[in-house]
Parts: sequence; C-alpha cells; structure tokens
Amino acid sequence: MVPEANPDDFLFLADDEDASEATDHTVGEWQLLIVDDDEEIHTVTKLALSDVVVEGRKLVFHHAYSGKEAVQFLRDHDNIALVLLDVVMETDDAGLKVVEQIRDELKLEDTRIILRTGQPGYAPEESVIKEYDINDYKTKTELTRSKLVTTIIASIRSYQQIRTINQNRIGLQKIINAGANLLEQHSLHEFSEGVVTQIASLIGLDAEGVLCAQIEDDGSNADTIYVLGAAGHYAPFIKCRLERIDNKRIIHQINDCLRSKRNIFTEKDTTLYLGAEHHGAAVYLETNRAIEDFDRQLIEVFLSNISVGYENVTLFQQLRHAAYIDPLTKTPNRNEFTCLLADTRQLGAQDSVAVLIDINHFSDVNDGLGQEVGNELLIAITQRLVQEFGNDAQIGRIGADVFGMIGSEQVLTPQALDALFLEPFQASEHSLQVDATYGFCRLSESSEQGLTILKHVYIALNRAKKNISRNYEFYQQQMEDETAERLALLRTLRQDFAQDRLQLWFQPQICLKSRKVIGMEALLRWPQQGGGFVSPAVFIPLAEYSGLIVEIGAWVLQQACMQLKELERLGFKELRIAVNVSMPQFRSPHFVESVINCVTEYQVKPELLELEITESVVMDDPKVVISALKELQSFGIKVAIDDFGIGFSSLSYLQQLPLDRIKIDRAFVNDIEKPNGAAIAETIVNLGKRLGLHTIAEGVETVAQERVILAMGCDEVQGFLYAKPMAKDELLAFIKQQKK
Repeated sequence: MVPEANPDDFLFLADDEDASEATDHTVGEWQLLIVDDDEEIHTVTKLALSDVVVEGRKLVFHHAYSGKEAVQFLRDHDNIALVLLDVVMETDDAGLKVVEQIRDELKLEDTRIILRTGQPGYAPEESVIKEYDINDYKTKTELTRSKLVTTIIASIRSYQQIRTINQNRIGLQKIINAGANLLEQHSLHEFSEGVVTQIASLIGLDAEGVLCAQIEDDGSNADTIYVLGAAGHYAPFIKCRLERIDNKRIIHQINDCLRSKRNIFTEKDTTLYLGAEHHGAAVYLETNRAIEDFDRQLIEVFLSNISVGYENVTLFQQLRHAAYIDPLTKTPNRNEFTCLLADTRQLGAQDSVAVLIDINHFSDVNDGLGQEVGNELLIAITQRLVQEFGNDAQIGRIGADVFGMIGSEQVLTPQALDALFLEPFQASEHSLQVDATYGFCRLSESSEQGLTILKHVYIALNRAKKNISRNYEFYQQQMEDETAERLALLRTLRQDFAQDRLQLWFQPQICLKSRKVIGMEALLRWPQQGGGFVSPAVFIPLAEYSGLIVEIGAWVLQQACMQLKELERLGFKELRIAVNVSMPQFRSPHFVESVINCVTEYQVKPELLELEITESVVMDDPKVVISALKELQSFGIKVAIDDFGIGFSSLSYLQQLPLDRIKIDRAFVNDIEKPNGAAIAETIVNLGKRLGLHTIAEGVETVAQERVILAMGCDEVQGFLYAKPMAKDELLAFIKQQKK
C-alpha cells in the first residue's frame, strides 16, 4: 500500500513525458536498484525520480522484488551506485540481511544504501544506523519527492567521492605493481606489450592496442614507425612497420600523437604519448568509449611513472644490440648465433645444418695489406654470403675470420660454399683470391643447447683443418669422443708429470768402427699404473699442443745433465746424451738461456749435450730455430737433425743450420735391403760427408742392415741390434759390460 503524500511534494511525470532537455546535457549515467516487494512502490519511485540529473548524469533504474533477487542482481552487476531497499519483504528483516550481504559477502563498499520501511516500529532508526553501513533510513511516509531527491543526490555524491578515493587507491596500487613488473623487463618488445596491457587493465578494458615508435629494433633513430608491442588481435604485428596494420585511423592517430607529443582522447579510442628525454612512443587503445576523468589521471600518473623505464629499456636494447650484433658486418655475432642455433634446433628442423666457414690465411691479408683491407674483405665476404644464401640461411660472424650459417643441408653444401670462393673479392683497390675450410653439424644429430652445437661445429672445423684431402668435415660423435679422450689423457699427463711419474730412458749409440758406446739418446717414457707405457707418439703431440712440452723439456734437459754428471763420476767422461727439442720449446722466450743455465748449473761439458731437432721443426719457423741453435752451438752444445729425408727437406736451410750430425731415419734403414732401397740412405751419408757432418743410422735391427750401412761409410748406429731403450740403472750396467 502506497502511503499518502502531499500532492505538492510529488510532481510525477508520465512515463512517456519528454525529458530531452535534461538528457541533452547529461554525460554518463547513475545506476539505481529499487528493491521492494510492492510493485507500486517501484512505479511511484521511478516516476518521482525520472527527471532527476545528478552531477550531469541521469538515473537508470533496475528492479528487484525480494532480498534474494536483489543479492543475485548485485552479484552480477557491481556498478550500482545506489540501492533503495525495503526492510520488510519476504521476512521482517530481509532488507537488513541484504545490507549485510552487500557489505560482507559481495564486498561492495562503494555502493550507497537507503533503507525504507512501512513499519517504523520494527527496527528503531538509531540502532539500524549504528549497526549497518547505510546512507539513510526513512519511513516511506516521510519520503516525499523533495526529500527523496535530496537523499538521492546526497547519496550519489557520497558514492562518487568514495568511488573516486577507492579507485585512486586501487589505481595507484596498480601503477606501483605495473611499474615494478615493467621495470623488470629488459626486452623492448616485452616492455611495450606490457605497457599496452597494463594501461588497459588500469581503466578496466580488454587489452586491444599497440605501442609504436620511430625507432628501429636496435634502438637507433629512424623515420619509419615500428610496432614495438601489441595485445589482442594486433599482437601479430609486433616488430612490423605500422603500415602493416592497414588501419588508416590507427595510423593517423599514432602519427598525430607522435607529432604533437600529447594524449588524444575520443569517444572511439585513446592515443597516449609516452615521452622520455631521448625516445618517444605512442600507445593506441581501442576503448569504444570516452575515458573518465579519474581514469585519465591514473593514466597520466602511470605514463609519468614508466617514462624513465621506457628510456632505460630502450637504452638496454641498444646495449643488447651492441652485445649481439657484429659492428663490422651488421650480422649476428657469436652470442646471437649461439641463440639462433638453439632456437632452430628446438623448432625441430630435420634437415638443418650449422656451418662454420674459416677463411684460410686471413692473417696474411691483415699483416701484408693492413687491417682496413682485411675489414673490407670481411665485409665483401659477408655481402656475397648474404647475396647467395640470405634468403635461405641465417648468417653471422663468429670470430675474427670465421663466419657461421644455419640453413637447409640441401642448400648449404660444401660444393655451394666452394663456388662462393671461386671469384676473387674486391677489398679497396685489391682483388683478393681466398679460400676457406668448413665445419658442418647436422642439428638433428646434436644437442638442443646452442653452445654445445657450436662446440660440435668447431670440432668438425678443426678436424677439417687437419685433413689434407678435403676442406670440410661433418661432425660425428666419434670426433668428440676422441677429443674427450685426448683431454682426459692430457689431464692425466699433467698430474703424472707434477707427481714426478715420468721417466727418462736411454738408447745407446754405437760407433761402427770401434763397436763401442759413444753416446745415447734420451727417450721420454710415461708408465701406466696398471703396467706398460703410453706411446710417445700419443702423448708427445698432446704435450706439444698444450704447451706442457716446455716444462717437460726443461725437466728432460735437467735429467740429462744429471745423468751426464753421474757418468762423469763413474769414469765415462766422453759419453754424450742427445735430447729431442720441439718447436714450442724454441718459441719459449727463455729457451736458449734455460739450456745454457742447466749445463752451467750441473757443470757438464757443453759438447756432451746434443740437441736433436726434426725437419718439421726447422721448417715451422726457420729463422727462430736457426738463431737459437747458432747461439747454443757457440756455447759448445752439439746439434743433430733427426728423421732427415722424411719431411720436405730444404737444402738451403740445411746449409744455414749449425749442425754436427745427421740421423738417417729408420724408414730408409728398413728398406735398405730392397732393390734401390739403399739409394736414399747412401745419398744422406754422402751429403753428410760433403758437409763435414757425422751420420748416424737409427732403427738398425739386423746384421744385413748393418753390413750395408757400414759399406756406405756411415759413422754411427743405434737400434735393437745393439740395445733397446733402457732405464738409468740398466744403462749403467750395459755401459760397464761394454767396457769389459
């Protein structure tokens, strides 16, 4: 039953009465929910308030006819500004229970509540006001139109103030959280995508938008506008030019924003300027509605908060570009190429291969023509690689003169790469003909880790460099296993050498005329813990490769001098000891000094120490070797050339070498009984005589061999026919026996 009211207080408008004058000046709406079990109350209330405009917004009415229905409606609609709520409905306190659910269960703290009752004695006004979070509690009889309007206006203003405070608080928290999340991102594209998403979240929109800027992916200035980040259906356009979006309005709005450096708000969209000291960007969002004032303020605070972050992440992108792009060729460097290897491998491309291209003798170009010409050559090679394979492969510069490629095995073949180097390259005014060595690795046969793949390609490349029959190798697991074995053997060699487990054995050298021992060759032995020895042919190259041979060589010289001193003490004062010397020892800056110091320290006759070198050592760096040997010979130390005739002999260098003895290699001694087999050995003996050098044949194992060698006029021999290599104590016993 509607309570009676003064007609002057209720100025009802008919349902079809024109309210256009009020509506024309309104922007937005206030949502009101009328909750009452009396349908006539709904009608009367709506009629009484239908022309009311509060803060420039009209009222929109919603209806519920029970407490349960009201709660369900509010659960689905959290934008209700005001609830006009009857206290007594399905139960005497149904309205009060609705208030409790609104505050405690639905957590609608902003929504304002006006309680109305037709039974004022049921719930005293004072106790209700104290216990419940409501704006007003009135009986229906006292709520005339003017009072109702006044209450409505006051409640809505209260709602607006509370909502603004709460949204500002929530918005500021969002800004803090968003800023923290964005500042953790170092990728320019991830940061930009985050900006779009966070702004949309701030104003309660689904993320549909883009962030664009006039910068390249590397952070350098450019006229072209690029999409740096995007969300929603614009996401596929990240890293593309803005024109690819093919939306004239977006293009116009972003250009306008970047040009004017200001935010642009319209009924359809919002375009925001993200300004920093050196970099600016525009954020375009599809809002499909006008952005409210308090949301605009939040956005401005947010943009101000992340501007520094945008500047920093852009600078970081430039640093990243410097860290991952080769500055000379503008291609991926080793770091980026390693990432590309992992990415390609993880995509599961079955026929993909990784290739390393090593330019042969590139250092000669740098040394002979200068680094500028060398750089131009590298650029020319890069351009030809891009021209020939740019559409089918990823190209990078991995080292000073090493290029990397990733592509199909059908395209990146050794023959295709060889064809690339058939024509000379133009560098400055020079036309340079170069060739290369290649290492290949099928990605399907390698690891998913980029560094491991790169290691495998390098293993193949290094193997190819040692292959004299072809200039390429494909990685095989066996190669890595062999390398691992060599490294394990080298580690053990270092340990055993440090623990003084290496031994120096000696093989006697015999004068063919007197049949007496005239000296011995010092031979390094590496005993194994389980018995037996590691072959010198295995561990000596390892020691030379690692540089450990310099330390081992110094130890051998020391042991040889100690043995000479011991022989002198026992009365064998004229016996010499020959010690093998490798190229790494010659390259050691203190080699000559260390040899002379060792001889001096142990006070042995210099002429009793003989250094044996091979042809390969001489040919490796003739000037260094000859200079060192001349200095040592001037001190009195003897010099012998070992394995003569096996390598690529150079008689001109032979004349320059300060030699005392030539050794005939065992390979010629083994063939000496064959038809014409003695020719080379005899030539070496005659050459030695013409040069005034002693000759010694090694590897003599039969009497027949001895007979032929003796007939040639060879001076000395060593081999199993006379004595095998033996330990120090056994050597002394052998020499004493020979003396008898």
